[in-house]
Amino acid sequence: MKNKWAKGIPPRFFAWIIKGQLAISERPGGYARNHRRVRRREEILWLLGEGFTQVVSLLPSNHNLHAYDELEMTWCHLPFGPQDDPAICLPDIYRHIRDSLARGERILVHQEELNDRLMGVVAGYLRWSGLVPSGPQAITVVERILGRQMGTPGRELVTLAPSLSGHAAALDQVEG
Repeated sequence: MKNKWAKGIPPRFFAWIIKGQLAISERPGGYARNHRRVRRREEILWLLGEGFTQVVSLLPSNHNLHAYDELEMTWCHLPFGPQDDPAICLPDIYRHIRDSLARGERILVHQEELNDRLMGVVAGYLRWSGLVPSGPQAITVVERILGRQMGTPGRELVTLAPSLSGHAAALDQVEG
């Protein structure tokens, strides 16, 4: 039995957004009142065993960061709470994801739970980076991956993506 549990367990609502490179889930260990320290440890062990090189926490607080340190999991904390301005936060988040992926990192991005806002962050990244050419296509891709519809909070983030600094089309115009 020890070997089975030594491999850990995947975080809840884990899904690949870019296969083998970028994934999302709810916070390892669960959210708020449902958070469990043992489950968090098992989920971080699974991430390490699956070759993840970095966890990107978008939580407004520093929850879980000590647990990543304890298990020697590299992390980055880029707070993006409900009251934070997306136009200010998202360019930093998107640049960090882009740069990490360019270095060959295998990253997990999480918020407290898998919700419209996290869906919008990753769909917005697909649009911002130029991996998907339009907002509606980015939304559709993420909805299909997750098997759930994205609500207004997420769709608003996707709509904002092309206007953010560092957007792929804006970079093409500067270079061209």
